[in-house]
Parts: sequence; C-alpha cells; structure tokens
Amino acid sequence: MAFKILVLDNVDPVCEEVFRERGMQTVRKTSLDRPALLQAITDYHGIVVRSATTVDREVLEAARSLKVVGRAGVGVDNIDIPAATARGVLVMNTPDGNTVSTAEHTCGMILALSRNIPQAVRRVKEGGWDRKKYMGAEVHGKTLGVVGLGKIGSEVAARMKAFGMKVVAYDPYASVEKAEQAGVELVELEELMGAADVVTVHTPLTDKTRGLFSMENASAFKEGVRLINCARGGIIREEDMVAMIEEGPVAGIAVDVYSEEPPGEEIRRALDHPCIVTTPHLGASTEEAQEKVARHIALQMSDALERKDFKGSLNGKSIALTTNSEVQPYLELAERLGSVTMQLAPEHTDKFSFEYSGTCARYAEVLTDSLLKGMLLQHVSESVNLINARHYAGERGFGIRETTVSRPGTYSDLVTVKLEGAEDYGSISATVFGEGDSRIVDIDGFGIELRLRRDFLIYKNEDRPGMLAAVSGALAARDINIASLSNGRARKGSEAITAVAVDRTLDDGEQQSIRDLDGVRALRYVQL
Repeated sequence: MAFKILVLDNVDPVCEEVFRERGMQTVRKTSLDRPALLQAITDYHGIVVRSATTVDREVLEAARSLKVVGRAGVGVDNIDIPAATARGVLVMNTPDGNTVSTAEHTCGMILALSRNIPQAVRRVKEGGWDRKKYMGAEVHGKTLGVVGLGKIGSEVAARMKAFGMKVVAYDPYASVEKAEQAGVELVELEELMGAADVVTVHTPLTDKTRGLFSMENASAFKEGVRLINCARGGIIREEDMVAMIEEGPVAGIAVDVYSEEPPGEEIRRALDHPCIVTTPHLGASTEEAQEKVARHIALQMSDALERKDFKGSLNGKSIALTTNSEVQPYLELAERLGSVTMQLAPEHTDKFSFEYSGTCARYAEVLTDSLLKGMLLQHVSESVNLINARHYAGERGFGIRETTVSRPGTYSDLVTVKLEGAEDYGSISATVFGEGDSRIVDIDGFGIELRLRRDFLIYKNEDRPGMLAAVSGALAARDINIASLSNGRARKGSEAITAVAVDRTLDDGEQQSIRDLDGVRALRYVQL
C-alpha cells in the first residue's frame, strides 16, 4: 500500500524528497483556504504542517484516512491533540530539529537587549549618533536565570557560560545530576527572580506557565532585570510588558513569540516601546533548522506509517513500544485477554483492576492500552487503537486501577484482570508460554490452561462424573467438533470450570443446548 502524504505550509522541499525515497505519494498544497483544505484532505494518510495551518476537530473529521499529523517544528498549539487522539491519529513533532537555531537566537536577543543594538541601529540609519543614549551593560559576570532546563535551555546556558555568566535555573522536572553536569545551579522560581540579571524562558505554554511573569509578581525581580521569551507567546503577559518596564524593575524585554501571530493592534502598541526588542518568530528560522526539521518529520512519519518506530509521537507514548520484539507477545496477550474479559463480564461492568507481575510489569502502560483496546473493540463503532483506547475507556466511564508486582509467582510473567462486582469470572490471569502461545492460566482461583486462539465455550459445573461426557455428547449431536479442552477443579468445594474450544461458530440454539444441561451454569461463549 502506497501511503499518501499532503505537505502544507512552507515546509522545506527535502521533506517531499524523503517521502518519495520511502515510496510514498506526496502532494504539496500551500495557501489553502478553509473549504479547500477540508475538501483536499479527505484521502491522505499523513499531513505535514508548520504553524500556518490549524488542524482542529473539523479538519480531523474531514480526513477520513488520516493516520498521522506531523509538525515540522516543536510547537503544536495549532493541532487539537485531544481530538486527534480520540480519532486514533498520531501527532508528531521534531523536538530536536531547531534546538541550536533557537538557542542561538536567544543568545542573540540577550546581547541585543543588553547592548541596545536594535535601537542604536535604527538611530544611525535615521542619521543620528547619540552614543551616550545607547550605553549598554556587559553580560560577563552577571547571572542568567533559565526557566526550563530542557534541550534549548541547556544549550543557552552552555553558550552564555562561555560569555562569563553564572547560570541558575528553575525546572521542577530537571534532576540535580543533570544540572550539575551542565554547571548550572537549580533554584526555586522566586529565588531565580531575585538573583538573575537576565531571565530567559524555555517552557511550553500551559495553564501553569501562561502569564508566568506579569505585574502581579514583577516586584520579585531584581532591579534592572532583562527578560527574554523565545519559547511560546503569553508566558510573559503581553499586556503587562510596558508597565513592568515603566512601573516595575524590568529594564527591557526581548520577545520572538506572541500569543497571537502576527500580533494584534494592542500588542503592537506595546512592542513600540523603546525598551522592547522584537523579532517575528525567528527562533527556528535558519536554513539549517528548516531543512533539519523537514527531514526529521518525514523520516519519523514514514517510520510510524510503516510501524518501524514512533519517535517524536506526542499522544501515543505506549505505541512506541510496539516495535519492541520483547513486548509484542504481551501486547497480543493483553488484547486477546481484554476481548475475553468483556465477553465474560456481566452487563454494565465498568470497574476493572489490571495487575502485572514479573518482567512484563515494566510494560504496564502499553499493556493497559492493549487490554482496553481488546475490551472496547466489540463495543465501539469507531476505530480503536493504542492511541485512543484510554480516551474511549474514559468516555464510557471505565474505572481502571493498575498495579505492578516485580517479583514473579508461579509464572515469571502474569497479567491479571479483576472485574468489580462479578460473581463469576471476576478474576482472569494469563501469560505467554512462547511465540504465538498466549494462555489463560487461572480463573477465579481455578487453575486452567486455555490457549487464546479459538472460539470457546466456558462454564462452571458440578464436579462429578459424567459432566464432560454430557457436554461432549450434546456437541456431537449437533456435529460440533471439540478442538481442545481444559478443566480446572477448585481446591476446596465441589465445583469445577471447563473450557471447550470448538471448530466452528455456535449459534444461540447450540449454546442453549449446553446451558440446559443439568449441573452446568455460568456458560459463556467467547469468540476470538
């Protein structure tokens, strides 16, 4: 099957070259208006965008064949990830492609702001001179505060250390070890604000970082601080920028990103302030960066479509594990066990516990996705996959509890599903015996070995002579051949459990003939 890719926005041509090398059909369409986009996108398996195209719910619904959306860059504010997830569409970006470009631009902004370079350039071109007016400040010996010590923040820190700056950083997710390796001191945000002569932000825009710096907390800054934002628009509250300079301790602000791009009239008025340096979102705008992100996103999308790798996926962390040969047998086990679980469960069951023991416990996240996929396949009309299984489970009000046990028991690996409130088949455990050999090994405390390969009847019965003969006789009378069977007896009591794999599909009447036998109860027919 040749995958079809639609390249939108101004993506470097190397993107199409890579797709074609991978045997994919590629079409470039730029400057599409909304109706044209909705009409054009129908049959494509992948689309590549930058920041100009908004991939929202309406676009995703129109793209009936879509499997992956690729952002040639870092920010994905223009992609509705929850809507994509609900439709089972993978969203990818290129987190490393413009790291150096953005870090270099940030360093340039720090120097431009500290030395009043843009203002001085403008003055000289206007015919003026005014050397004293544009007196600047050295960065050597000053303290740089980095908010967000990720790839870009770390690169900025390394470069500005070479200029002789001391670097402190605030990042609740960075390890002390990583900071020490970079020669950076981790501090709390308030301490950073009070110590830094220059503060640069390198975080995503979230509810926690929106308006992170504003007039509300400007008094915590060191007098004369300079603020840099080459990350996402809105982290520095734009409507407060002028007040932070004229009424607060801020000496200047440099911004490359905006909450609205291009900026609206209100933001433009603020940008006219002589102490604000502004560029039109140039952080990733180098020839090298644009070629790099275009190449990377094409390679990532090709790998994902061919199910070779899922690097760069944002809404399918667990799906990246599906290419791991060690995980694949357990994914198959989990999906089949999920299907069996829902066919054994009483109606309206919505509370489940998933327990993983042994070495498979390390893959608990993806195994839960696979269990849910198997559980939902027969109950959801939309396409269910590892990306959207949790979404559909949440939509249906499933209550899920996951536990892991690293120490093995009887089996080195075991996946157990427990159904809250189920009188029968309330606990089902399965494991992998070998390639293509997944088996249920325990149901409600009954030891049993049931291969998850064929349709089967399962029932509980009185533990007395003649029960198996009665069932096999009833099946034989209807020309139903038994492929295999497994029987488990309770450790105490007089009940047993029996599973009979059959060679063909059983209709309701054939199932009822077994259900009517004396001593048989809780009969279920499971189709795999």
